[in-house]
Amino acid sequence: MKKGKVTDDNEPPSYQEATAGYEEMQAQFAWDDKHIRQTFIRKVYAILMVQLLVTVAIVGLFTFCAPVRFYIQTHPGLYMASYLMFFSTYIALSCCGDLRRQFPWNVILLVLFTLSMAFMMGFVSSFYNTKSVVLCLGITAVVCLSVTIFSFQSKIDVTSCQGVLFSLCMVMLLCAITLSIVVPFGYVPWLHAIYAVIGAILFTLFLAFDTQLLLGNKRYTISPEEYIFATLSIYLDIIYLFSFLLQIMGGGRE
Repeated sequence: MKKGKVTDDNEPPSYQEATAGYEEMQAQFAWDDKHIRQTFIRKVYAILMVQLLVTVAIVGLFTFCAPVRFYIQTHPGLYMASYLMFFSTYIALSCCGDLRRQFPWNVILLVLFTLSMAFMMGFVSSFYNTKSVVLCLGITAVVCLSVTIFSFQSKIDVTSCQGVLFSLCMVMLLCAITLSIVVPFGYVPWLHAIYAVIGAILFTLFLAFDTQLLLGNKRYTISPEEYIFATLSIYLDIIYLFSFLLQIMGGGRE
């Protein structure tokens, strides 16, 4: 009579079983993380689109509507008030991590930040001719689309190039200091042009940097909890790129 194999119910699982269970759990975590990241990206771009639409609408109003343009140009105090609102909301959203993650205060601050920045861009754009503003808006849109596609498809890790970005920031700072010293003695067009070109290149790189942080597929990433900060960063990159393009190609109103 053959004896069957006796098994113990308390016997620990084999190595293959344990490995299979671990791989299944790891795959589930990876899927969950991917789903969270995709939701995070959609949320950021949805908020960003609203910000950009509001900004373009205000810039268009201040550029095309002559009575509005005349009013804001003759009341520069409105620009200073909007700058103070921009600065205070930017400091609050950038430096207060708990505040920018606390609903609804984070949304309220972001709305005030967007309106103040849009007003400032509208004020600045009102001093340029309409063709220049429309041209710079179009170039900004093309650059943003190109950088976004590059960030999604490229294997180049811009998030690891923090040293290059820092060096360009230092060059910009030196140019700004030089301009502040030279301008009182006379305007130097070529020096201002160099400053604007460096600024446009720098914020194009910052746009790629912040987009790759958002995507989370490179060395450095941003937490999905920081959707307000991610939106704030990309929005500022686009706005500063537009402002530097205006300085490069914009023509003043006659």
